[in-house]
Amino acid sequence: MTVGQDPVKVMKQEVGKAAAARVKSGSIVGLGTGSTTAYALEYLGARIQSGELKDIKGIPTSFQASVLAKQYGIPLITLDECDRIDIAIDGADEVDPQKNLIKGGGAAHTREKIVDTLAEEFIVVVDSSKLVDKLGSTFLLPVEVLPMAIAPVMRKIEQLGGKPQLRMGVKKAGPVITDQGNMVIDVKFDAIANPAELEKTLNNIPGVLENGLFVGVTDVVLVGEVKDGKPSVREF
Repeated sequence: MTVGQDPVKVMKQEVGKAAAARVKSGSIVGLGTGSTTAYALEYLGARIQSGELKDIKGIPTSFQASVLAKQYGIPLITLDECDRIDIAIDGADEVDPQKNLIKGGGAAHTREKIVDTLAEEFIVVVDSSKLVDKLGSTFLLPVEVLPMAIAPVMRKIEQLGGKPQLRMGVKKAGPVITDQGNMVIDVKFDAIANPAELEKTLNNIPGVLENGLFVGVTDVVLVGEVKDGKPSVREF
């Protein structure tokens, strides 16, 4: 690490690099969204450019991922063009001891869940601040909702014991709009006792497209840490 480099940034780069290193030639790769995953895409691109990786195709989970893939020279395809996804790399906002996740801080969780669930191997890249004992303890649960259904969905979520709020844009007047043209409700639950049950219950509310609970999807969690000012990566 050179002098003056931010150890947290270097740690995120190292985690991204560790995930990208697991990709083999001939793979179809799910390309996740977010700051740590962005480094994985950068290193994936570098391995392709150097000729170390051949015949790689990427499936992006968001507009951000497709922009980065083009920037780093990762060829893209759609789900219509492939019969499998070998490996997916993505971040998370929370990871519990069972490797269940809350995702959706970037409002891309619907596409992420489609791609990450289809992958033979799903690798999650996080820093140690994302590890929690129970989901929902530090992060609100994102729920993507069709705009016309916002009011009834919020009422239903309140009946389930959640405190919903519409996610508003930063540097944009009005609500956040997803890549699918929908809105996001962030929900505070005092406790998520059964993530698998809550995931189904929320998705069964008419008007809900998808929520940020990822239960039983994760294969590997790579955790970046900074110890004594030095970045390190461990498998969780």
